[in-house]
Amino acid sequence: MAEKKLEVKDLTISFRTSAGKVQAVRKISFDLYKGETLAIVGESGSGKSVTSKAIIGILAGNSIVEDGEILYDGQDLLKISEDDFHQLRGNKISMIFQDPMSSLNPIVKIGKQLTEAMVLKGRSRQRESRKQFNSKLALLEKNMIAATTSDDNQAQCKKLCKDFNTLESAAIRHEMAFNQAIDNANTLANEIPAMLFEIEHKSVTEPKARLKEVMKYAAGMKDKYVVFARMNEVEEAIEAIKANMSVALKNNKLEGNARTKAKADVNNDLCLMVEPLNKILEIAKEALGFTKPNFSAMGYYEKFINKEIPDMPVEQLNEELSSAFDNGFHYEFKEKCQKALEYAFKESAKNKFDAKAVLLKYRPLFEQEDLNKEEVSNAQKEIDAACENAINYLELKKSSREYTFVSSFNELLKRYFSGEKRNLKEQKRFDKETAKINRIIAKGKVPEWKPVPPSLVDFALLRKNILNLIDNLISTYDEKIQAEPTNDYSRLTEELIEFLKENASGVVNKVTKNMARIRAIKVMEEVGIPEARKRYYQYPFEFSGGMRQRIVIAIALVSNPDILICDEPTTALDVTIQANILELINKLKQERNLSIIFITHDLGVVANMADHVAVMYAGKIVEYGTSTDIFYNSAHPYTWALLSSIPDLETSDGRLEAIPGTPPNMIYPPVGDAFAERNKYAMQIDFEQQPPLFEVSEGHYAATWLLHPYAPKVTPPKAVLNRAERYRKSKEEEANE
Repeated sequence: MAEKKLEVKDLTISFRTSAGKVQAVRKISFDLYKGETLAIVGESGSGKSVTSKAIIGILAGNSIVEDGEILYDGQDLLKISEDDFHQLRGNKISMIFQDPMSSLNPIVKIGKQLTEAMVLKGRSRQRESRKQFNSKLALLEKNMIAATTSDDNQAQCKKLCKDFNTLESAAIRHEMAFNQAIDNANTLANEIPAMLFEIEHKSVTEPKARLKEVMKYAAGMKDKYVVFARMNEVEEAIEAIKANMSVALKNNKLEGNARTKAKADVNNDLCLMVEPLNKILEIAKEALGFTKPNFSAMGYYEKFINKEIPDMPVEQLNEELSSAFDNGFHYEFKEKCQKALEYAFKESAKNKFDAKAVLLKYRPLFEQEDLNKEEVSNAQKEIDAACENAINYLELKKSSREYTFVSSFNELLKRYFSGEKRNLKEQKRFDKETAKINRIIAKGKVPEWKPVPPSLVDFALLRKNILNLIDNLISTYDEKIQAEPTNDYSRLTEELIEFLKENASGVVNKVTKNMARIRAIKVMEEVGIPEARKRYYQYPFEFSGGMRQRIVIAIALVSNPDILICDEPTTALDVTIQANILELINKLKQERNLSIIFITHDLGVVANMADHVAVMYAGKIVEYGTSTDIFYNSAHPYTWALLSSIPDLETSDGRLEAIPGTPPNMIYPPVGDAFAERNKYAMQIDFEQQPPLFEVSEGHYAATWLLHPYAPKVTPPKAVLNRAERYRKSKEEEANE
């Protein structure tokens, strides 16, 4: 089964306005899996964009998150701080907005807009890497000590963790110098070909400054493990460049005939630069292909063997140092790590069993119609302590249910016990507004407004949510307890040590401006922007609408996110460019294994790119299923209406069906089905009760009373039936081939 990247549960969002509270999103739930595209489709005002903004944490100031959870990587995104969100936004979850011009600063060059966030986020990642390394190593030491019995073994565990910290600190110094030299080589490998091309076509801009940069980066390649043996060739090439920089190239501030002659001299001088530039380029490319040293082994050799690192080829050096590192430290450290992990997982399984007993003990308390605050408070303390104790913080893969249970549980209880006062206040306000309306009517006048219905706390629903939360956590505990004996601790140990090394390395993996520029140009090329190096220095107004949208996509991708949210990214583009952008997003999804939430009002746009489709209307998901389910076996009248409005080459009379009426005013949401007023298939019950989500087939649900066993059978529109019939025939033809 695919990895679940995001879970949205019972999300409910409203907005305070001068006219009343607008209920924008009402109890929606969905999951997003790795490598999947989920399309959220509906008319304007259906709650699509509000949902996406809640996921990325940019809701307006007048928003009210009334209920629900958005779970990602063991965190509820509705409850984390802005500082924590800063670590996720752009890094793990990125967004492409509707209008590219409103997403870009018109007076800042494209290059700076692409790289600014990379540099800032790079510094943030360095701090986060140090924090992760220190906290995880401290936790590992604690479990190592707990897994042993004798004092000598405990002292050895402390020493091993201290030595690991010491050798990684030494490794960081070597890696920092290596990274700087590689960064310079990478810059040259990208810059010199562009300059050689310009020299050939006699179109070099700012030659003096650029040649100085080339010489600076070439000198900066000097490192024992990057460019060392051939450094004398690099120095000769630098001297050749200096020697060929004539007076004309050094001073370009001439006029008239002198300036014309100077330009000719510049072109001659630059032609003389081709050979030394090619030599530097050759050496830089060669350096980028060298084997990377084992920095951890180097750190161990330097700190604990107390000898100078031998002067030999990297492949041979890695073999020799790794042998000393493995025998002198790594094997023992790995063995202690594995014992610590086994101890942590087994203890966590025991604690989960105890926490499950506590949850089962107090579950009947929350089934009562009226909860006793004192009893619940005592139970809450015991449940919180047991569930926090059951989390295995040494496990790298976080369980969202475990990590968010306590905060969600406490929030529901807080809402329940504050509900009585809130209900009294809301009812009092409603009664006051109703009385005012009645006085206006009594005077023979027609009121121009209606009282805003009271927003009352549903105590029965809150109790149900609490019980569901408890049951879901018990289910998670059962899965973890059963899985513990089958854990591959050798693999988990390797992953933990690699995690520590990656974070130690992350401390020195600084994103320089040059690294950011190279990365930005590569992503610009990836999203299909021609002459990326040239366009990097241009302003947004110099790009067409389609190219601006490609830039916005590039900005969203530079940090290599897990989840990409596309909020109607093709709305402002013409049809031909729309197709290009959709094709690009599909290609990027396949190449990067991205999880995508694609928001649109046009079902036709997502026909060939969505894995699952959620159809939204008036803040609710009215139908959910695979792309095939929605397009060829839809069950909700609103989905039928959307499908009937899509242009189709096979449509016989060329007419499209319009959806009558307008969406309801969500300050006064309808009592029953919100689509009833516009639905020609509506029954009396549609105006009286909201329909639940009925299961059409496995994984396919629709909220319509037409699916009730006692509902009359209706025939979908002809356009919908024809589409389904063509699909059935095409499948039969494929099967017969």
